[in-house]
Amino acid sequence: MTTPQNVALADAVKGISMFRKVDIPVLGVVENMSYHLCSQCGHQEALFGEGGGLKVSGEHQVPLLGQLPLDATIGRQMDKGTPVLVTEPEGPLAQRYLNIAARVAAGLYFSGNTIPTRLYTRQV
Repeated sequence: MTTPQNVALADAVKGISMFRKVDIPVLGVVENMSYHLCSQCGHQEALFGEGGGLKVSGEHQVPLLGQLPLDATIGRQMDKGTPVLVTEPEGPLAQRYLNIAARVAAGLYFSGNTIPTRLYTRQV
């Protein structure tokens, strides 16, 4: 997960490198706050830059799983404890989340990789 700013992209690259060093598969990149969609007029504007997630995914050979907008609805719903997938399951925001989830699931299925046991079992 990254935002389009250069500083955040650098952190995403560090994360990809770190996970690869310890043999944990990287399924892809999700770009958050990719753009703002004006609730009044529908104008779309890239407030924090654009194309960063796509650039990182291309340079590091991982898919761009999706781009999420900067949208006040997401924050309001999460603050209430009711994610947009619950409150507006047919809406465009929910569809973005569902598309990302489908890409993650497909990536896991087709990679043939499993999550290393050391990540989810506690050693006694």
